[in-house]
Amino acid sequence: MLFDLNRTPAATLRQEAHTLGKLALPMMVAQIAQVATGFVDTVMAGHVSTDDLAAVSLGSSVFITVYVTLMGIASAMNPILSQQVGRGDTHQIGATARQGLWFGLILGVLGMLLMLAIQPLLRLWLDLPASVEDKAMLFITGSAMGMPAAILHRALYAFSSSLNHTRPIMLVSICGLLLNIPLNYALIHGLAGLPALGGAGCGWATGMVMWFNAAALFAVIKYQQAYQPYGLTGGFSWPQWQRFPAFIKLGLPIGLSFFVEVSLFSFIALLVAKLGTTVVATHQAVLNFSSVIYMIPQSIGVALTIRVGQRVGAGDYRGARTVCGVGLAMGVALACLTMVWVLLGREGIMRTYSSDPAVITLGMSLMLFAAFYQLTDAMQTIASAALRGYKITTMPMVIHIVSFWLVGLGLGALLGLSHLPLPGLSLPMGVHGFWLALVISLSLAGLLLVSYLSRESRRRLHRQTA
Repeated sequence: MLFDLNRTPAATLRQEAHTLGKLALPMMVAQIAQVATGFVDTVMAGHVSTDDLAAVSLGSSVFITVYVTLMGIASAMNPILSQQVGRGDTHQIGATARQGLWFGLILGVLGMLLMLAIQPLLRLWLDLPASVEDKAMLFITGSAMGMPAAILHRALYAFSSSLNHTRPIMLVSICGLLLNIPLNYALIHGLAGLPALGGAGCGWATGMVMWFNAAALFAVIKYQQAYQPYGLTGGFSWPQWQRFPAFIKLGLPIGLSFFVEVSLFSFIALLVAKLGTTVVATHQAVLNFSSVIYMIPQSIGVALTIRVGQRVGAGDYRGARTVCGVGLAMGVALACLTMVWVLLGREGIMRTYSSDPAVITLGMSLMLFAAFYQLTDAMQTIASAALRGYKITTMPMVIHIVSFWLVGLGLGALLGLSHLPLPGLSLPMGVHGFWLALVISLSLAGLLLVSYLSRESRRRLHRQTA
């Protein structure tokens, strides 16, 4: 086996699986709740009109691209804090986390400014009705207002999860989701004296929920006794600028990895915009559902980053390698279940998003692609997260760039939009060509990252024992 699990006692494997599951489950619920705000946006906008659904599709593509990229950079705090926990550096954890908050705030403000500045360029690219473009830009403006809070929340998330306290993250995220629903409804339809913004109201609701999440998680950390020994809220520190280059060195490759992955989906959304409103709306619906179930391997990955980081910090490289193998096995098993679920339930899933027969029919065909990439997407997500626990971030970034941009985006544009004569294929394939390229690119990334993780974890183990 790749990770020598056959040489590890069964009791150890069960214990590690239980520990990973206990750590991952609250984060899975939390991350599904956070992504479910996008699901709620998509469903509520889809039942207003197809134009509103298309506007939310375009606006959320921009928001998610910026948010996930900055979240990746801020997630450098997870391996840093986890390794401090593994070493037992209790007195340093709070001070490091305070600098992480400053780092997150700066990133969030930069993200907000970028989202506001990019809107004129988007208008030049898009060729959609003016009403759709206006709603999309208003969605982007509203969600941009919440970006500083969103990245602050991720810094707090890293602090709490690195200490194995994941239940508060889950509870705050569930509350945020429950708040998002009435805010959406009020801003879409103009209740209680609020303007009727249509689908664009979902963006403003998202921004408000981001501020709620950050404030609520900070309050929990400040007042819960379990966090007090680490002193995050027990003092004040100005930014220590000399520490930020180390955060950037570790976090920038993670952020770029996240960016190339999410931009693959977002750029496809922009490219298929030229194929019409129905295609845009359907692509968004299938992509949104895929992003919800993606939170299953993503949460295992975050738990793996923490567990590997703690083992590495304690100098236990054999234990770190075992954790990697157990995490991958769990992720693959769950991916098989989600694959079957999508295959069997795709019509019902699409009817949740829209009552438009054209959207449902096209969406059912795209759901086939979404089902088949569950396995390899889980593999690449979990393997890259485990590598972050080792503080290995550059090579995963390179693998993601090659797999997602060169293969996924390049091949997608070729299959989806070009008229080149290729034997056995009738081009252009439209949106189906893009989704076929997605399956190929995610499979390539999964195979490369698992192989690299196996090699690097073995090399560090041998170096320790030499």
